[in-house]
Amino acid sequence: MTDPNNILHFLNKSTDFLKKKGIPSARTDAEWILADLLRLTRIQLYAKFEMPLSSKEIEEYRERIVDRSKSKPVAYIIGKKGFHQFDFFVNESVLIPRPETEELVELIRLRYEKEDKPLQLWDLGTGSGCIGLSLAKLFPHFFVTLTDISEESLNVAKKNAENLQVNDRCNFILSDLANKLSSEVKFDLILSNPPYIPLEEKEDIMKDVVAYEPHQALFIENIFEFHKQIFQSFADHLIPTGVFAIETHPKFIHKLADLASTFSLGDIEIIKDSSSKDRFIIGKSMI
Repeated sequence: MTDPNNILHFLNKSTDFLKKKGIPSARTDAEWILADLLRLTRIQLYAKFEMPLSSKEIEEYRERIVDRSKSKPVAYIIGKKGFHQFDFFVNESVLIPRPETEELVELIRLRYEKEDKPLQLWDLGTGSGCIGLSLAKLFPHFFVTLTDISEESLNVAKKNAENLQVNDRCNFILSDLANKLSSEVKFDLILSNPPYIPLEEKEDIMKDVVAYEPHQALFIENIFEFHKQIFQSFADHLIPTGVFAIETHPKFIHKLADLASTFSLGDIEIIKDSSSKDRFIIGKSMI
């Protein structure tokens, strides 16, 4: 008896294969990968378990599953990641957007949802653009400057701005922190999710993260010296009483909050994420 040639058969085979390779969430990953290949939602996939696959679809699905078996993240395999209310194109030039960063966007959304005046936002170290572009999409009166040290990352962010149809309110600058910004440029709001994992923690990070995601966006040699530069950039480019918010390492966040207060930044709050970890520092310019 020949094997069935349908969706359910290949999902089951792929799930078993990924489990043997030690891949967590093997079934979920197999479903996401196949749903994307067939341009279906996962719910639609369940309703079409008996649908046969073409030889081309089978071959491409096998290739994707082999990639996942080598720990390549699903987001890089399918080329996108859901973030907040939107889908973002991603490749190995950018960090895959995280749930914690969604919480930063939601925090800002709630704080600004009743304001309708034009606002200048700087997304420092933008990567895929998920922070600044989500807020540009949510708030039509936000004008966003997105900077990154990586030209490849900026190209990804530009593509996402076009996909979200907000590129007319976005300015992209290749810059290491603020070094390409004029001293006269000021912002109402500065947000950042910079690299904040110390190099010595690299061995504790998941294999798929270390093997595939850009280390420049993850790891930092000296977290305090690096954040000094970040806080100086905030102080230099915020309008009086302008607001900043940054995602950072729970282990160091209290010392970093104290450090921020030495750069004419005040009203500082430390806010927990949904896992009850101290994750975000929010404050404003005191100049």
